[in-house]
Amino acid sequence: MKIQVRYFASLRENLETPSEWVETSAQCVADLRQQLLARGGVYADALASHRPVRVAVNQVMAQDTTALQEGCEVAFFPPVTGG
Repeated sequence: MKIQVRYFASLRENLETPSEWVETSAQCVADLRQQLLARGGVYADALASHRPVRVAVNQVMAQDTTALQEGCEVAFFPPVTGG
């Protein structure tokens, strides 16, 4: 299936792209993150498991177990702090 992946804030800066279409067989958010990590390089660094990264699917906050569907939008972003 094909999904749109968006990156925000420092993730966008590190990966040097705001979004991309990804062909995947991932069934859930955790599977997709693992697929992106497997690319290595900046993806492995930016999306590493020790990094605090939040995820939304179709603009709704998501968990690792959130299911993915054809054409969905998955957004990765760092936690937001107020000030």
